[in-house]
Amino acid sequence: MDGTILVADDDRTIRTVLTQALTRAGCKVHATGSLMTLMRWVEEGKGDLVISDVIMPDGNGLDALPRIGRMRPGLPVIVISAQNTIMTAIQAAEAEAFDYLPKPFDLPDLMKRSARALDQRRRAPQVAVQPLREPSEDLPLVGRAPGMQALYRLVARVMNTDLPVLITGESGTGKSLLARAIHDFSDRRNMPFVVVQAADLQGMEGPSNLIARARGGTLVFDEVADYDDDTQARAVRLLDLPGDSAPRVIATSQADLSQKIEAGSFRQDLYFRLAGVTLHMPSLRERVEDIPLLADHFLGRAERDLGTGRRLSAEAREMVRAHAWPGNVRQLENALRRLAVTASDAEITKAEVAQVLGQLPPAEPVKSALEGEKLSASVARHLKRYFDLHGGQLPPPGVYQRILKEVETPLIEIALDATGGNQAKCADLLGINRNTLRKKITDLDIRVTRRRKLM
Repeated sequence: MDGTILVADDDRTIRTVLTQALTRAGCKVHATGSLMTLMRWVEEGKGDLVISDVIMPDGNGLDALPRIGRMRPGLPVIVISAQNTIMTAIQAAEAEAFDYLPKPFDLPDLMKRSARALDQRRRAPQVAVQPLREPSEDLPLVGRAPGMQALYRLVARVMNTDLPVLITGESGTGKSLLARAIHDFSDRRNMPFVVVQAADLQGMEGPSNLIARARGGTLVFDEVADYDDDTQARAVRLLDLPGDSAPRVIATSQADLSQKIEAGSFRQDLYFRLAGVTLHMPSLRERVEDIPLLADHFLGRAERDLGTGRRLSAEAREMVRAHAWPGNVRQLENALRRLAVTASDAEITKAEVAQVLGQLPPAEPVKSALEGEKLSASVARHLKRYFDLHGGQLPPPGVYQRILKEVETPLIEIALDATGGNQAKCADLLGINRNTLRKKITDLDIRVTRRRKLM
């Protein structure tokens, strides 16, 4: 790498580590714990790249991005933040940050992104965007798990497009909250947000009345897999209505719509109209590391709403983290709200958590409908579905590489996670050359996280 990098973070350890790593990579580094100093350097014309924290003692790094863009069009900014919420990713994208990384971050990953920023000229910022609403504390879209961070980045990219969005996930994961967030933080935020009921589609005028109600805002088909045949047909007719003020369409489903199509209970043409971009809300089983973060979020909300000041003891926190939570985020929220009310002291004990968890419905083990199926049979089933969903037409050229990437990416990610991010161990586990692994990590844009992370 070659260039001058401005680092702004109030954590001395992070400034030191970044300065040493970037200097070893061949860069000049100016580091500060003050946003005011950073802005003075930018105004003086210093720096080819900015790496900035969000919460600084004298200001907010995200709020400074538009000013940096006006003073130095094309100067890339990488935002790093311990605020692991969807709003941070959305605000960074709205302010045209070059990239966003949650803390704790992986140093090699940040170095790779810094090199990319220095090599690539950032496009000139557009004229001021419409300001976002204040972040809502009622949206528990919080998480530092890789699946959630990938979701945040994808939401930020598609938020202001016209593409229809299909949100999948188990009951209680927050699909409706995500639909609301996409609307509230998009450029349609001042237009209506209409959740479609099956009854709304009835009658000759039902679809056109819905279009009129939405007025260019957002239409949400909630749990669309539950629609009967007649309602699905009416939904197709609604989506085919022309108009300059057509609404943004979002659908949610906890069922696998492709399986519903195979079973003949869901219309393929409706699926094609809804699945422009598919966003998957992970279950709590897929993001265990976020459970304590969510628990603190819900206890904070209870303190705001109910005046209860509660915190989990270390033993109670571990018990909450280890619970299965078959009802996902919704069940976790209900349990924490109950604990906030019933706990006898400011610190919630392990016994109090055990009592509340004992009153919850028993956690059933999650079983696959195809338990015991061989991998080759599972792949064959998914490939057949992939070809079938093209309605008798051939898929676009390049199927071989696309399918290999679909299998290769999760294989490498899981192997890296199993080996704690140690690439030498991972390469040995996979039975490939270490250089081959490094190239695949780069080509597939896989994020490598070592067990020991920077806070």
